[in-house]
Amino acid sequence: MRLLLVEDDLMVGTGTCKALLLEGFIVDWVRDAEKAALALDAVSYSLLLLDLGLPRKDGLTLLRECRKKDNPTPTIIITAREDVDNRVAGLNCGADDYLVKPVDLRELVARIRAVTRRHSGRANPELTRGSLRLNPMTHEVFQNDRPIILSPREFALLQALLRAQENVLSRSELEEQLYGWGQEVESNTIDVHIHNLRKKLGTKVIRNVRGIGYVVADTN
Repeated sequence: MRLLLVEDDLMVGTGTCKALLLEGFIVDWVRDAEKAALALDAVSYSLLLLDLGLPRKDGLTLLRECRKKDNPTPTIIITAREDVDNRVAGLNCGADDYLVKPVDLRELVARIRAVTRRHSGRANPELTRGSLRLNPMTHEVFQNDRPIILSPREFALLQALLRAQENVLSRSELEEQLYGWGQEVESNTIDVHIHNLRKKLGTKVIRNVRGIGYVVADTN
């Protein structure tokens, strides 16, 4: 899951990125609204983490502009502004949740997962297809109720495919979800991860739609 963090404070941004990376998220971090707007136009993010007190342009202004452009990216505001008026303004501008600094990172991770579940229409956090079950909260994967051990990249790739369900994801779409800015991606990286997943799950679980991309087959 790829997130965009908009936070101008160096210490807060660095700590938040490190914590989220340890939880398996891919995080792009910018420190002002202009760069955030460019990123949101270029990349389809699973979620936006937005500070309000940004230099030059306020976070609420950025959020209003995003919603006017019909950008539906789920958004959690993270700010030191704790009064009710700011909470109401943030939610009315289109935010999905509002957290006041300092934020317990365990709560932040739980809120991220809750917001993305709501947007995907899932009350249950588990992603399932055929004999596969993947739990994003516990980072567990089961096939026919048998635990499968995956690397972080393999887990992220399978999670992206399971979220898509019957929709085929191209190689570039998978790269976008698995890798952030500045991470070098070789041309065969996705193919290698797919190969490793097939070794662990079976060759028929992930289907290659020639010229388009990959999809998880219903193996029931």
